[in-house]
Amino acid sequence: MARSTLGNPIYPIMVAIGICHLFNDTLQAVVPAMFPVLEKEIGLTFTQLGLITFVLNMVSSVLQPVVGFFSDRNPKPYALPLGMSCTFVGLLGIAIASNYWMILLSVIFLGLGSAIFHPEGSKVSFMAAGSKRGLSQSIYQVGGNSGQALAPLISAFVLVPFGQIGAAWFLIVAAVGILLLSRISVWYKKQLEEESVAKTKKVLVSNLPTLSKKQIGIAIGLLMGVIFIRSFYVTNMTNFYIFYLMDKYHLTIQKGQLLIFIFLAIGAVGTFFGGPMADRMGRKNVILLSFLVPMPLALMLPYIPLWLVIIFLAVIGFFIMLSFSVTVIYAQELVPSKVGTMAGLTVGLAFGMGAIGSVVIGMMMDHYGILTTMIFISVLPIFSFVAFWLPADHKTA
Repeated sequence: MARSTLGNPIYPIMVAIGICHLFNDTLQAVVPAMFPVLEKEIGLTFTQLGLITFVLNMVSSVLQPVVGFFSDRNPKPYALPLGMSCTFVGLLGIAIASNYWMILLSVIFLGLGSAIFHPEGSKVSFMAAGSKRGLSQSIYQVGGNSGQALAPLISAFVLVPFGQIGAAWFLIVAAVGILLLSRISVWYKKQLEEESVAKTKKVLVSNLPTLSKKQIGIAIGLLMGVIFIRSFYVTNMTNFYIFYLMDKYHLTIQKGQLLIFIFLAIGAVGTFFGGPMADRMGRKNVILLSFLVPMPLALMLPYIPLWLVIIFLAVIGFFIMLSFSVTVIYAQELVPSKVGTMAGLTVGLAFGMGAIGSVVIGMMMDHYGILTTMIFISVLPIFSFVAFWLPADHKTA
């Protein structure tokens, strides 16, 4: 593996951990990809589908900041392949699950694997970044969002034709991920040893002004609000918008999932550009841009014809995910001494809010109908105006 030098980006490691993030989130994406199959074959309600996502995301959400905190205090390089091994077990369980409760048990293992991977992966991205913080975090996060974007394709071309057992194909991906993460862990361990010998530690240089503890607390609260809004909206589009497409436009599962793929795939492109843009424009400016542009489009989305839906989904996806990696960087710069903790908190919160959102949306669809729920969700981006009160940062390039 590549050798680290302080201040210089280590591109092979940046790309390798991004690929592993792609693997991890592709495997996580198998769960929402199964929703149309489970709803049709097992007869699960929207609320039950929401609870599956709730269990998956809450396990990950609660444990990510915990893993990040302990990793900051006592790094464990080989936790990375261990996390992917948990994902392997969970995926195997999903492929052979014979009832609803076994599915819930399996997604607990998937959530545990994700909780271990994300803060540790973010730390590897930071250690390899050198002077390219925005680029490195974007490469890392675009891997994850690309994995999530594959969920509709997994549903349309693997799970719909093969059914539940089709999930077993992805055990190959998990096995390759374990091997690659084992190699990265060797590099990770070597960096820690070099830091120990030199008695130095890579420290994140913040682009924010000096803030009091109260100001930091308020800023973190506002940032959590932004992440909540984004996660709630994206969860709806990933897990439940397919039912709206099928109901209003009478699309098949396969065709509807292709539209969801457009939203997520263009969103992954937005994630990639978000980091470098933040290096040039500033973190706060990119966060604001990511909501101001899609806000009116989201409001109109439930009422437009199908041909226009494709365009709106692409634009909304690109801009709303523009801030995904940027919110992680911004949080880390608020508390630069706790890189793993803040990565676990922000990404973990995204999972947690997605978990809560999935249950709320599922219950609303069961009680108020699909259209009413979609109209309610379309209003959410308006509340992203809280981002105007975030402390301004200066550009890094």
